[in-house]
Amino acid sequence: MIAAGMVKVTTWMPRAPLTLPLQASGLFRRDGMVESLRVLRACRKTAVSARKIALQMIQNTIVAAPDALREQLRSMTRMQLIRTLEASRPDLTAYRNLEAAYRISLKSLARRYLELHDEIAELDLMIKAIVEELAPELVARNSIGHNGAAQLLLTAGDNPDRLKSEASFAALCGVTPVPASSGKTIRHRLNRGGDRAVNSALHLIAIGRLRTDEKTRAYVARRVAEGYSKLEVIRILKRYIAREVYGIIIRRHREVKASRFAA
Repeated sequence: MIAAGMVKVTTWMPRAPLTLPLQASGLFRRDGMVESLRVLRACRKTAVSARKIALQMIQNTIVAAPDALREQLRSMTRMQLIRTLEASRPDLTAYRNLEAAYRISLKSLARRYLELHDEIAELDLMIKAIVEELAPELVARNSIGHNGAAQLLLTAGDNPDRLKSEASFAALCGVTPVPASSGKTIRHRLNRGGDRAVNSALHLIAIGRLRTDEKTRAYVARRVAEGYSKLEVIRILKRYIAREVYGIIIRRHREVKASRFAA
């Protein structure tokens, strides 16, 4: 009982966390080569976007350029156009003249495009070296390139042991089957969750194998004959590829860890 006129004061005490933060518990680490790969990939992504914008500006500038200049450039291929513009020598003192201003702008954009092109090539070499060191078996598989392998490694992270099974990795990639049955029809649909970047990488791998691998073509033909749609078969292929990739990454991670302990 609280007497009249008295106020009950409640002292708030913070609760201790039930579990350690991911960083402290070691479940999620950002201190290894995969983090280096993440930084380089982020830099490459911005460089690719900037190069795309530079190319779009070149094309738009040519469309609006005076007729004489436009006719000289419109029939060239992309790299032929870029090299021609970069090697041009416009009169920098005549910038008040319209055609000269266009020539100066196009040369500047072409130089920017080539600088970004060289920067992307340098980053690709670094990414390739890290991927081949982390998972050489991964890039040796059919239709798995260095960019796709890099994205798969980024999704797995520096500590893939936190993924308890290949099913958890598949869920992280957004390739787990989602039930979409209705009445007597039993089917599954595409998963719209998970990491969409790695999902896109798995999709490209599946399409590449569909074009180049005879076993994959035979499997797809058999499934389509059973009544599955092509999208459903691609979903199944992505799930199989996720299982294959998970095994490769886990084996390589344990090999590296064992070699460090032995050293």
